[in-house]
Amino acid sequence: MILFLAAFLLLTPVFAQTREESKNATDFPPKPLTVAQENTIVAANPLAAQAGDRIMAEEGSAADAAVAALLVLNVVEPQSSGIGGGAFALVHGPKGLTTWDARETAPAGATPGMFMENGEPLPFRAAVASGRSIGVPGLVRLLEALHARNGKLPWGELFQPAILLARDGFEVSPRLANVLARYAARLNGTDAAAIFLPGGEPVAKGTILKQPRLAETFDLIAAHGGNALYTGPLAEQIVAAARRSPRPGSLSLHDLAAYRVIERPAVCHRYRRYRVCGMGPPSSGATTTGQILMLLDRFKLDDFKLDGPRLWHLFASASRLAYADRARYLADGDFVKVPVEGLLDPTYMDARARLINPFEAAKDEAAAGDPPGQAEELHAPDMREDLPGTTHLSVVDKDGLAISLTASIEIAFGSGRMAGGFLLNNQLTDFSFRATDADGVPIANAPAPGKRPRSSMAPTIAYLDSKPIVLTGSPGGGRIPEYVAQSLVAMLTFEADPATAAALPHVSQRNRGTVALEPGMPASITDGLKALGHKIEEAEMTSGLHIIRILPDGTLLGGADPRREGVAVGR
Repeated sequence: MILFLAAFLLLTPVFAQTREESKNATDFPPKPLTVAQENTIVAANPLAAQAGDRIMAEEGSAADAAVAALLVLNVVEPQSSGIGGGAFALVHGPKGLTTWDARETAPAGATPGMFMENGEPLPFRAAVASGRSIGVPGLVRLLEALHARNGKLPWGELFQPAILLARDGFEVSPRLANVLARYAARLNGTDAAAIFLPGGEPVAKGTILKQPRLAETFDLIAAHGGNALYTGPLAEQIVAAARRSPRPGSLSLHDLAAYRVIERPAVCHRYRRYRVCGMGPPSSGATTTGQILMLLDRFKLDDFKLDGPRLWHLFASASRLAYADRARYLADGDFVKVPVEGLLDPTYMDARARLINPFEAAKDEAAAGDPPGQAEELHAPDMREDLPGTTHLSVVDKDGLAISLTASIEIAFGSGRMAGGFLLNNQLTDFSFRATDADGVPIANAPAPGKRPRSSMAPTIAYLDSKPIVLTGSPGGGRIPEYVAQSLVAMLTFEADPATAAALPHVSQRNRGTVALEPGMPASITDGLKALGHKIEEAEMTSGLHIIRILPDGTLLGGADPRREGVAVGR
């Protein structure tokens, strides 16, 4: 292990050219495809991917690699994830597929009106910066679960790469510098400012950034396990940060001590000859991605082209319907009835597909359907938009253990509040701020004690004949299911490799009346969609797809999204 640490310190990251703000879709040619025979990890920062790769070279498992990589991401990509947030994970192992829900929970003191003042919803930024936005973080408990079930190396060793980077520093990447510059005004005056805005100025590209307090926290958890965060002095710091003015939250020591990761059934569906599996409620990932794919499967996609407008007309039309159902039905299934099976029922999908005109765009917003198994008392739609502050990694080891994991602190830099040198999430702002609509109809995704807010995260594994063939997932807020569905269409329908699939320009239609396209979308697609009657708008869509494809002979292909600085590393 000493040799590993020495080698890790000598690693020189080669950061890809990245931009926080998308320019043109054509500015993002595919990154090089990684081809490997034993193991591959694709993560959002070169240092994280390298850490995971080195762990597997030291005979660690994919679970060990995921733990090490996520801890490194906390250091080098703090705006997106960390131990102050949560995650969802799909793990394919010798006994099949397991899905883990490590979503943040609302404290016992949460109320339906916690984001209301004077009869009106709080402004979003005010809610984010408040202590009310902070849910009980779940990532550390997830890392423990992954290690306990599938780890090979000692728990403490997995923390060493992150401890070294936090203590001795790392070179600030172009993307982190750009994000800090973009969010400097919001971070000013927060706990995060002392680390990321020293002297009032955002840390610049190439600066060596040290985080000694975070290193101490990692040391503590490495030595004493997850209880070091959920009880004792660290827990007290988290509670103190959440209960501080302005707008203190109700998070308590009991809430932290009571947190549990939940092992849930995978949500699977058919697409062409494949079985596609994802994360169920409180994530909307599997059902929304699944509906898009199942609706597309009702059409002869082989007649279309990946760079042609007809395919993306159908994609946008399918997404419009899927997001209508997502808004009405998706929430924490432990608190409201979510008709998961009904939403993916083939007969129901047949009926919804008949609402799609193959030759003309719909002129209005779609209404939610009536899937089998819905609750007798319908809920009102929640159109609240998830914002991007998320990361995704995919990893496969030489024994075939495969993990697709998406982690988040919600918006970039979360609540801006910190404890123990790490940022605390603002995931509770993913709840609907209103408990009912204007007519008094309840909203499924309203806050409640112990409830987990709806998420768009969509870690996904696709199977052929019971063998995993694709691992995919992405950050990107409310558009995550679309990004994931698009990558699967590219690979499972048109045989695109992971690097090409990750680089495709994005098309988005979340039932908002318009189709969003990345700037610089090829004119053939833009003009073709307009000719079919779609209203078009340009929008930044900084996905972060990190994909592994497993070929029949066991060869591993890894591809990383060119919009961010992620890389695929394999052996």
